[in-house]
Amino acid sequence: MDLIELARALGRALQQDERFTALQVARQNSDEDPELQRLIGEFNLKRMAIQNEGAKQDRSEEKLQQYNAELRHCYAEIMKNPNMTAYNAAKEEMDALLQRIQAILTLSAQGEDPNTADYTPSCGGDCSGCAGCS
Repeated sequence: MDLIELARALGRALQQDERFTALQVARQNSDEDPELQRLIGEFNLKRMAIQNEGAKQDRSEEKLQQYNAELRHCYAEIMKNPNMTAYNAAKEEMDALLQRIQAILTLSAQGEDPNTADYTPSCGGDCSGCAGCS
């Protein structure tokens, strides 16, 4: 079996994983939630209003502040939605799996032992917003 076929087999196995299934269900639930979709549409309109006002020569800082406050409020409402919360949790799980797979492949390509190569979480080094290392 060549490497491309192995990658395709990995893709098929990935689609059988419970994290993949959970993400698909969460995505569908979010897509079919009329209130969430209304909020996302409202958010996008507010973002466009900010861009339009910001592009004007005679832009109003007062309007921009108002639009930004409305945008933040809309974002908070979106993030409180149970379907959005479930989607974000499922996406984080899938992203963690993909990050681990990518790390194993990358480390293996760099000559490390594929049987022991694994993802090591890192904070990224920017301590400005950190609550401390564990």
